[in-house]
Amino acid sequence: MPPSFTEQPRSAERPSASPTLTDRFARFASGFIGGPFGDHAVDPPRRRYWTPIRVILLTGLIAFAVNWLQKYPCAAGGWTDWSQYTNACYTDIRALWGAERLNEGAIPYRDHPVEYPVLTGWFMGILGQIAYRIGSVAGTDGGPIFYHLNAIVLFICGAAAIAVLHKIREDNRRTDLPGPNPDPALVRSRPSRPWDAMMLAAAPVMLVTATVNWDLFAIALSMPFFLYWQRSRPIMAGLFLGLAVAAKFYALLFIGPLLVLALRQRKLLPALQTTATAAVVWAAINAPVAYLWPESWMRFFELNSERPVDWGTGWYVLRGVTGWERLWDSEFVNDLYLVLFALSCIGVALLGWLAPRGTAKRASAWPGLKPTALMDDLMPRLAQLCFLVLAAFLLFGKVWSQQYVLWLVPLAILARPKWGAFLVWQAAELFYFIAFYGKMLQVSAEEDGRGIPEALFLTAAASRWIMVAFMCALVVQEILIPRLDAVRTLPSPPKPAAPTPLPRAASGPAPAEAP
Repeated sequence: MPPSFTEQPRSAERPSASPTLTDRFARFASGFIGGPFGDHAVDPPRRRYWTPIRVILLTGLIAFAVNWLQKYPCAAGGWTDWSQYTNACYTDIRALWGAERLNEGAIPYRDHPVEYPVLTGWFMGILGQIAYRIGSVAGTDGGPIFYHLNAIVLFICGAAAIAVLHKIREDNRRTDLPGPNPDPALVRSRPSRPWDAMMLAAAPVMLVTATVNWDLFAIALSMPFFLYWQRSRPIMAGLFLGLAVAAKFYALLFIGPLLVLALRQRKLLPALQTTATAAVVWAAINAPVAYLWPESWMRFFELNSERPVDWGTGWYVLRGVTGWERLWDSEFVNDLYLVLFALSCIGVALLGWLAPRGTAKRASAWPGLKPTALMDDLMPRLAQLCFLVLAAFLLFGKVWSQQYVLWLVPLAILARPKWGAFLVWQAAELFYFIAFYGKMLQVSAEEDGRGIPEALFLTAAASRWIMVAFMCALVVQEILIPRLDAVRTLPSPPKPAAPTPLPRAASGPAPAEAP
């Protein structure tokens, strides 16, 4: 008989799900460091210093150090002979030091329009002022100072995001239980999964994209939204959601899944509290800039509507493969994108609403399991729907910068914490990262015949698109078949017992007595 979801461990601390017992890749990789979790291991382990969070944060710091070394050739500026492409070290942070007039001491929005949301604009502006003043006092170029200051703060943001993801999975509470005061035993019925945060710390793309732009800042603000929502604190969740939207607009997409699941549960008030709080926080941050410098504030929205089809998007690949000239028209692509994205959002909403629902009849297949425990744990998880909506936004969008992968990584981990497909997707992203700089070199140094062929770049961009779509398919599969979801660890229904064979002597009717 499978263990009941209401059973609690004898110790005060819940046992954690060992990755080497629940994930095939982790089990294989553990062979290099002593093998998988054994039968005689202590659960939870009695660690004094090397606790999971410390091991994970150390891994993340190593990844950030590698990223700093990878971008170091571009930190000094003065790029010559397209070194930013040959070294694959280009970073918007260093490029915008001059483009946004930060090297002149300009204040974002007041002195120069900024192409980013307000909180990111203030982020670069504050560090820009510090770098400008240090450079002025020291009589040196503030550009390298600006880059390194940003790198340090972004690494802190990345470490914070890792720590929050660790806390989300360490608690691993359920948010789908009915009633205002659900059974605490059911709230904590899922096993602790602290090692899922290692996927973010060791994500290969972190090595090359962590400081391409200011995305880690927005990610560090968005992760507490999921933590506080999981802890049933809607106001705090709304606070961080509003901050995240004010830093990067992609976090706005989380509101749709939040409301869909709230309607399904008939618990709309907490979701409305979160949404209203996020709106107030966003407005409070944006209103002063919009009032004082409206033209600069509108620059972000105008740029997004005017931008043509960007490198590496699905539209770019489609145009390169088919030669369809209409795809050069940004307005036409804009309309197609809006239609496809809207249809995708409707599909995700229907999936969230119509996904399997538990019934007493369904729960009876699991002897000893409370019907409510199984019924409620069939509902899609918030992170699953958020991942699908954000992935659709990128798959059908006309802009897909290389660092946007950082938006997806933590959501992919929360939605589907399995290493196999995750690493294949990461390999596709690294392939595209390398191909992108080869393409930029080909465009910039065309006269020298440098760079890569267009066919190779299209292959890399298509592989990234396909792998993100494949990850979406896997998440949809686990929504429709919840027992495949590693976070839930639902038991499989028992197979019907084979009928007991009759004794050979009684295998058939007794022969009639001879006359």
